[in-house]
Amino acid sequence: MSEPRRKATGRASPKPAAKATAKPGKETAKPAPRATQKPAAKETAKLADGRRVRAARTNGAATASARVNAATQAGRRSRTNGAAAGSRRVAASPMDTLVESTAVPVTGPAARNGARPVADQPIADQPVTDRQITDREAAPGQAAGQETGGRQPDVWDERVASALAFLRRRLTGDFEVDEFGFDPELTEATIYPLLRALYRKYFRVETTGVENLPVDGPALIVANHSGTLPVDALMLTVAVHDETPNHRYLRLLGADLVFRIPIVSEFSRKFGTTLACNADAERLLRQGEYVGVFPEGFKGVGKPYRERYRLQRFGRGGFVAAALRTGTPIVPAAIVGAEEIYPLIGNIKPLAKALGVPYIPITPLFPWFGPLGVIPLPSKWLIAFCKPIDTANYDGDPEDPLVVFNLADEVRETIQQTLHELLQRRPDPFG
Repeated sequence: MSEPRRKATGRASPKPAAKATAKPGKETAKPAPRATQKPAAKETAKLADGRRVRAARTNGAATASARVNAATQAGRRSRTNGAAAGSRRVAASPMDTLVESTAVPVTGPAARNGARPVADQPIADQPVTDRQITDREAAPGQAAGQETGGRQPDVWDERVASALAFLRRRLTGDFEVDEFGFDPELTEATIYPLLRALYRKYFRVETTGVENLPVDGPALIVANHSGTLPVDALMLTVAVHDETPNHRYLRLLGADLVFRIPIVSEFSRKFGTTLACNADAERLLRQGEYVGVFPEGFKGVGKPYRERYRLQRFGRGGFVAAALRTGTPIVPAAIVGAEEIYPLIGNIKPLAKALGVPYIPITPLFPWFGPLGVIPLPSKWLIAFCKPIDTANYDGDPEDPLVVFNLADEVRETIQQTLHELLQRRPDPFG
């Protein structure tokens, strides 16, 4: 009985060992997968949570960016629509504005047939790109550039180009001079700008009675002469040119002394001055020119300051004979302001006789201040053109001295009376 028990025991003893070995195997096999699966699940959850956080952040940033872009596009759209509406109000009719503002590109048969497309939704809902905004904002500037040849004209560029063209013509001799030596281009480009500054800014000349000058045809303008130097003749020339509607030239008649001085002679010829003789005066009048004459001559321009605005004798009245022969109207002119620019208080007669000139003036500034004494004083000037005297139907013989004297005296009295009226208008010589 004992042997079977040992067998049973022997058989039974291995079974617990096997179970003992099997149980630890199961216990060691099962915890290992559990230990590896739990950390992987946690990491996956963390990654999912991170993705959700990043997605939420990305969506928030995208939403904010979309809001900013929408606001920017709305602002651009409003500015563009305002600029386009302003330009369309000037350049287009209301119907064209309505059609163009609602037009969108279309394709298909309608586009091929040339039909005008119409949008189904308002313009405010349509996206506007930066390129469209730039093109629309540049449209008015481009239109202005097209009107002026692509860019705005530059005044200084035009002046430089004109000056270079003027120099080229002077160097090549491509300019015109009449039979008396008058150079209109040189006068307009160089002489008149300098005199115009004195006329407008320095002497502040006021001119009246320009309507008494004939628009077409000749006229003999007779004026008083004063001022030590013949500045009044220059200002009268500028007044005739700038104040008349068609900007006509005044051809002055100068004394013999003017053409004996080298520099002054050349300047006077280019300026349009000619010799004071009846032959030249009649030729100019028959050509339809304005002719200016100062019958007082050196007696008027060289009289002392105490005799200011008192007309001297008109000489032989040769200008009257020239007007009668050509049937030219005589226009008396009165000039106030020249007496004060160089107040003549003395005359160096010995030196004047030695130099062969009518006088050597002594003024409050010359010769005490040297070259500064040549600067004229800034007096206030008034120039008045009186009613013309018709000579075409004048009853009298130009060769009759009595007729010439009476007509010259009438002109002189008209000028003297006008001087008194102008002096009443200008109580202060420098005001």
